[in-house]
Amino acid sequence: MDFETLRERALAFREDLLARKEKIAPSDFGWYPYDTMANIFHLDALLTGPRREVFGTLAGTRVADIGAADGDFGFFLEAELGCQVDVIDNAPTNFNGLRGARRLAAELGSSAEVHEIDLDAQFRLPAEHYGAVFFLGLLYHLKNPFFVLEALAKRADLCFVSTRIAQVAPDGTRIQQQPVAYLLDPAEANNDATNFWIFSEAGLRRLFDRTGWEVVDFTTVGCQQDSDPRSQDRDERAFALLRAKPAA
Repeated sequence: MDFETLRERALAFREDLLARKEKIAPSDFGWYPYDTMANIFHLDALLTGPRREVFGTLAGTRVADIGAADGDFGFFLEAELGCQVDVIDNAPTNFNGLRGARRLAAELGSSAEVHEIDLDAQFRLPAEHYGAVFFLGLLYHLKNPFFVLEALAKRADLCFVSTRIAQVAPDGTRIQQQPVAYLLDPAEANNDATNFWIFSEAGLRRLFDRTGWEVVDFTTVGCQQDSDPRSQDRDERAFALLRAKPAA
Protein backbone atom coordinates (compact mmCIF):
# COMPACT_ATOMS: atom_id res chain seq x y z
CA MET A 1 0.00 0.00 0.00
CA ASP A 2 1.37 3.43 -0.92
CA PHE A 3 1.42 6.02 1.82
CA GLU A 4 -0.91 8.45 0.05
CA THR A 5 -3.69 5.84 0.17
CA LEU A 6 -2.93 5.02 3.81
CA ARG A 7 -3.01 8.72 4.75
CA GLU A 8 -6.42 9.27 3.17
CA ARG A 9 -7.83 6.18 4.89
CA ALA A 10 -6.34 7.32 8.20
CA LEU A 11 -8.03 10.70 7.89
CA ALA A 12 -11.36 9.06 7.08
CA PHE A 13 -10.93 6.74 10.09
CA ARG A 14 -10.15 9.77 12.26
CA GLU A 15 -13.40 11.50 11.27
CA ASP A 16 -15.42 8.39 11.99
CA LEU A 17 -13.68 7.86 15.32
CA LEU A 18 -14.24 11.47 16.41
CA ALA A 19 -17.94 11.08 15.65
CA ARG A 20 -18.09 7.85 17.64
CA LYS A 21 -16.25 9.45 20.57
CA GLU A 22 -18.72 12.32 20.62
CA LYS A 23 -21.67 9.94 20.47
CA ILE A 24 -20.48 7.75 23.35
CA ALA A 25 -18.80 10.51 25.39
CA PRO A 26 -18.42 9.03 28.87
CA SER A 27 -19.56 10.88 31.98
CA ASP A 28 -16.97 9.37 34.29
CA PHE A 29 -13.79 10.32 32.38
CA GLY A 30 -12.57 12.41 29.46
CA TRP A 31 -11.06 11.31 26.17
CA TYR A 32 -7.39 12.07 25.58
CA PRO A 33 -7.58 15.72 24.40
CA TYR A 34 -4.93 15.69 21.65
CA ASP A 35 -5.24 14.45 18.08
CA THR A 36 -2.99 11.38 17.99
CA MET A 37 -4.15 10.49 14.48
CA ALA A 38 -2.51 13.74 13.29
CA ASN A 39 0.78 11.83 13.49
CA ILE A 40 -0.12 10.56 10.02
CA PHE A 41 0.96 13.96 8.64
CA HIS A 42 4.35 13.69 10.37
CA LEU A 43 4.83 10.14 9.12
CA ASP A 44 4.03 11.46 5.65
CA ALA A 45 6.87 13.97 5.99
CA LEU A 46 9.18 11.33 7.47
CA LEU A 47 8.96 8.48 5.00
CA THR A 48 10.95 8.66 1.77
CA GLY A 49 11.61 6.43 -1.23
CA PRO A 50 10.66 2.76 -0.79
CA ARG A 51 9.81 3.37 2.88
CA ARG A 52 6.62 5.07 1.72
CA GLU A 53 5.25 1.58 1.21
CA VAL A 54 6.45 0.22 4.54
CA PHE A 55 2.95 -0.05 5.99
CA GLY A 56 2.05 -2.56 3.31
CA THR A 57 4.69 -4.90 4.76
CA LEU A 58 3.06 -4.63 8.18
CA ALA A 59 -0.33 -5.94 7.07
CA GLY A 60 -1.36 -8.87 9.26
CA THR A 61 1.66 -8.60 11.55
CA ARG A 62 1.67 -8.01 15.29
CA VAL A 63 2.38 -4.39 16.24
CA ALA A 64 2.51 -2.47 19.50
CA ASP A 65 1.17 1.04 20.02
CA ILE A 66 3.20 2.09 23.07
CA GLY A 67 2.25 5.25 24.93
CA ALA A 68 -1.01 4.89 23.07
CA ALA A 69 -3.29 7.43 24.86
CA ASP A 70 -6.76 6.20 23.78
CA GLY A 71 -5.26 3.79 21.22
CA ASP A 72 -6.65 5.55 18.14
CA PHE A 73 -3.70 4.77 15.86
CA GLY A 74 -3.51 1.14 16.95
CA PHE A 75 -7.22 0.66 16.25
CA PHE A 76 -6.69 2.15 12.80
CA LEU A 77 -3.88 -0.31 12.03
CA GLU A 78 -6.12 -3.17 13.07
CA ALA A 79 -9.05 -1.95 10.98
CA GLU A 80 -7.07 -1.03 7.86
CA LEU A 81 -4.16 -3.48 7.78
CA GLY A 82 -5.50 -6.40 9.80
CA CYS A 83 -2.69 -6.01 12.33
CA GLN A 84 -2.76 -7.81 15.66
CA VAL A 85 -2.44 -4.85 18.01
CA ASP A 86 -1.20 -4.47 21.57
CA VAL A 87 -2.25 -1.11 23.02
CA ILE A 88 0.24 -0.32 25.78
CA ASP A 89 0.47 2.53 28.28
CA ASN A 90 1.18 3.23 31.92
CA ALA A 91 -2.24 3.59 33.53
CA PRO A 92 -1.22 6.00 36.35
CA THR A 93 0.15 8.50 33.80
CA ASN A 94 -2.31 7.80 30.99
CA PHE A 95 -4.81 10.68 30.68
CA ASN A 96 -7.80 8.57 31.73
CA GLY A 97 -6.13 5.49 33.19
CA LEU A 98 -6.61 3.61 29.88
CA ARG A 99 -10.38 3.68 30.31
CA GLY A 100 -10.59 5.48 26.97
CA ALA A 101 -8.74 2.71 25.15
CA ARG A 102 -10.89 0.03 26.72
CA ARG A 103 -14.11 1.91 25.93
CA LEU A 104 -13.07 2.36 22.31
CA ALA A 105 -12.07 -1.28 21.95
CA ALA A 106 -15.55 -2.30 23.07
CA GLU A 107 -17.24 0.29 20.83
CA LEU A 108 -15.26 -0.82 17.76
CA GLY A 109 -15.58 -4.54 18.45
CA SER A 110 -11.80 -4.60 18.40
CA SER A 111 -9.64 -7.63 19.10
CA ALA A 112 -6.76 -5.38 20.17
CA GLU A 113 -5.50 -6.08 23.67
CA VAL A 114 -5.05 -3.22 26.13
CA HIS A 115 -2.11 -3.61 28.51
CA GLU A 116 -1.04 -1.61 31.55
CA ILE A 117 2.77 -1.62 31.58
CA ASP A 118 5.17 0.74 33.36
CA LEU A 119 8.19 0.56 31.04
CA ASP A 120 10.47 2.08 33.68
CA ALA A 121 9.56 -0.53 36.28
CA GLN A 122 9.39 -3.63 34.13
CA PHE A 123 9.75 -4.80 30.56
CA ARG A 124 7.39 -7.66 29.91
CA LEU A 125 5.85 -7.00 26.51
CA PRO A 126 2.89 -9.23 25.62
CA ALA A 127 4.62 -10.78 22.57
CA GLU A 128 8.13 -11.99 21.81
CA HIS A 129 8.23 -10.36 18.38
CA TYR A 130 6.64 -7.40 16.60
CA GLY A 131 6.73 -6.32 12.99
CA ALA A 132 6.80 -2.76 14.30
CA VAL A 133 6.39 -0.75 17.47
CA PHE A 134 4.93 2.75 17.45
CA PHE A 135 6.69 4.80 20.10
CA LEU A 136 5.38 8.28 19.39
CA GLY A 137 5.71 11.08 21.93
CA LEU A 138 6.84 8.81 24.75
CA LEU A 139 10.64 8.79 24.91
CA TYR A 140 11.01 11.96 27.00
CA HIS A 141 8.53 10.54 29.54
CA LEU A 142 10.88 7.64 30.33
CA LYS A 143 13.38 7.70 33.17
CA ASN A 144 15.59 5.13 31.42
CA PRO A 145 15.20 5.53 27.64
CA PHE A 146 18.41 3.59 26.90
CA PHE A 147 17.09 0.44 28.59
CA VAL A 148 13.71 0.60 26.87
CA LEU A 149 15.05 1.23 23.36
CA GLU A 150 17.63 -1.53 23.75
CA ALA A 151 14.95 -3.97 24.87
CA LEU A 152 12.67 -2.99 21.97
CA ALA A 153 15.48 -3.59 19.47
CA LYS A 154 15.50 -7.24 20.55
CA ARG A 155 11.74 -7.62 20.06
CA ALA A 156 10.80 -5.59 16.96
CA ASP A 157 11.92 -5.25 13.35
CA LEU A 158 10.95 -1.58 13.03
CA CYS A 159 10.31 1.30 15.38
CA PHE A 160 8.49 4.53 14.60
CA VAL A 161 9.59 7.02 17.24
CA SER A 162 9.10 10.69 18.00
CA THR A 163 10.38 12.83 20.83
CA ARG A 164 11.18 16.41 21.71
CA ILE A 165 14.73 17.56 20.96
CA ALA A 166 16.63 20.80 21.52
CA GLN A 167 19.27 22.82 19.69
CA VAL A 168 20.20 25.04 22.66
CA ALA A 169 20.14 24.72 26.44
CA PRO A 170 17.95 27.17 28.39
CA ASP A 171 20.95 29.50 28.85
CA GLY A 172 21.57 29.60 25.10
CA THR A 173 24.48 27.14 25.00
CA ARG A 174 24.40 25.33 21.66
CA ILE A 175 24.00 21.58 22.07
CA GLN A 176 22.61 20.43 18.72
CA GLN A 177 25.87 18.81 17.56
CA GLN A 178 26.83 17.43 20.99
CA PRO A 179 25.65 13.96 22.07
CA VAL A 180 23.94 15.20 25.25
CA ALA A 181 20.57 15.31 26.98
CA TYR A 182 18.95 17.91 29.24
CA LEU A 183 17.19 16.68 32.39
CA LEU A 184 14.10 18.78 32.99
CA ASP A 185 13.12 20.18 36.35
CA PRO A 186 9.62 18.97 37.33
CA ALA A 187 8.26 22.51 36.87
CA GLU A 188 9.72 22.99 33.38
CA ALA A 189 8.04 22.10 30.07
CA ASN A 190 4.33 22.63 30.83
CA ASN A 191 4.87 21.96 34.53
CA ASP A 192 4.68 18.24 33.77
CA ALA A 193 6.73 16.18 36.21
CA THR A 194 6.54 13.15 33.89
CA ASN A 195 8.90 14.86 31.41
CA PHE A 196 12.54 13.83 31.87
CA TRP A 197 15.19 13.70 29.13
CA ILE A 198 15.30 16.10 26.17
CA PHE A 199 18.09 15.05 23.77
CA SER A 200 20.08 17.05 21.30
CA GLU A 201 19.78 15.68 17.77
CA ALA A 202 23.31 14.26 18.01
CA GLY A 203 22.49 12.71 21.38
CA LEU A 204 19.32 11.13 20.05
CA ARG A 205 21.08 9.64 17.05
CA ARG A 206 23.81 8.20 19.28
CA LEU A 207 21.15 6.76 21.59
CA PHE A 208 19.54 4.98 18.64
CA ASP A 209 22.89 3.61 17.47
CA ARG A 210 24.00 2.37 20.88
CA THR A 211 20.67 0.68 21.65
CA GLY A 212 20.75 -1.43 18.49
CA TRP A 213 18.87 0.63 15.91
CA GLU A 214 19.72 1.89 12.45
CA VAL A 215 18.14 5.21 11.44
CA VAL A 216 16.32 4.64 8.14
CA ASP A 217 14.46 7.97 7.87
CA PHE A 218 14.66 11.07 10.06
CA THR A 219 12.98 14.48 10.09
CA THR A 220 12.10 17.27 12.50
CA VAL A 221 9.03 19.46 12.88
CA GLY A 222 8.17 22.52 14.92
CA CYS A 223 10.76 25.11 15.93
CA GLN A 224 13.64 24.89 13.46
CA GLN A 225 15.93 27.53 14.97
CA ASP A 226 17.19 27.65 18.55
CA SER A 227 14.71 25.12 19.91
CA ASP A 228 15.13 24.56 23.64
CA PRO A 229 14.00 21.90 26.12
CA ARG A 230 11.30 23.84 27.97
CA SER A 231 9.76 26.78 26.08
CA GLN A 232 6.36 26.18 24.48
CA ASP A 233 7.23 28.40 21.50
CA ARG A 234 10.58 26.64 20.94
CA ASP A 235 9.37 23.07 20.83
CA GLU A 236 11.06 20.89 18.18
CA ARG A 237 10.13 17.26 17.58
CA ALA A 238 12.17 14.57 15.87
CA PHE A 239 10.47 11.72 14.01
CA ALA A 240 12.44 8.65 12.97
CA LEU A 241 11.93 5.27 11.39
CA LEU A 242 14.36 2.80 12.91
CA ARG A 243 15.34 -0.71 11.83
CA ALA A 244 16.74 -3.18 14.32
CA LYS A 245 20.36 -4.09 13.62
CA PRO A 246 21.13 -7.78 13.11
CA ALA A 247 22.08 -9.56 16.31
CA ALA A 248 25.82 -9.67 16.80
